[in-house]
Amino acid sequence: MDEDATLVLGAFLASLCAFQLLFHFLSHWLSEKVCPGFSRLGPAKKIEWNSRVASTCHSVVVGTLSLAVSLFDEAAIADPLWGDSPLAKANVAIASGYLISDLLVITLHWDVLGDKAFVIHHCASLYAFFLMLRSGVLQYIANFRLLAELSSPCVNQRWFLEALQYSKLSTANVLNGLLMTLSFFVVRILPIPSFYGFILSVVGTEPYARLGLLIQCSWVGSCMVLDVMNVLWMVKIAKGCFRVLALMRQEKAGGGLRNGKLD
Repeated sequence: MDEDATLVLGAFLASLCAFQLLFHFLSHWLSEKVCPGFSRLGPAKKIEWNSRVASTCHSVVVGTLSLAVSLFDEAAIADPLWGDSPLAKANVAIASGYLISDLLVITLHWDVLGDKAFVIHHCASLYAFFLMLRSGVLQYIANFRLLAELSSPCVNQRWFLEALQYSKLSTANVLNGLLMTLSFFVVRILPIPSFYGFILSVVGTEPYARLGLLIQCSWVGSCMVLDVMNVLWMVKIAKGCFRVLALMRQEKAGGGLRNGKLD
């Protein structure tokens, strides 16, 4: 086994094991230590809490590494289609390990976490990542797509606040909601025109032709599936944000803004 294959396999297995350990053991232990409200949650809520802790950790790690690749990795930046970068491959392997881990968790706790949209999202991502790791192409593109993970911590924080029974109009919830809406738009929606513009710009070039029909179709097809889901999620997030802003205006008109936790 060559060095690249060893790196990819090692990162994948380490990620899979780490996120399983985090979900089944570490999240519960740490959450009891740092968040008194965790112990008051029911069994189903604790399962989803642990799942979202793992999701948040994955987002921070993978999102940060993808940002480093996108901004500073000369090998990947110089050739977005064929550039070869150990860091880019390792990051995709880490993301793949998390996705497999999360699918296992979803399957094990389908009554609590079961969501067909997430299964479709994970499978589409895994298929694209598998082709990239097997062929070694589109490493920059894969990491550029992983920038979307930078919005997930705010999405998860919204759920944490609701689980701890913070008012929708609490300062923490309002600020997180605004940040969630902004970050989701910036990293998942705003890049869509330029991303597909880039695809159109390379179609017909020799490097694109060398990818082969399977990778060409898989690249575009998987990204379209993910972006349709991102747009649908963005609509839901925006509607929720507008509802909260409307409630805030009503509260101000009615004599003040409620803050803090619900009793």
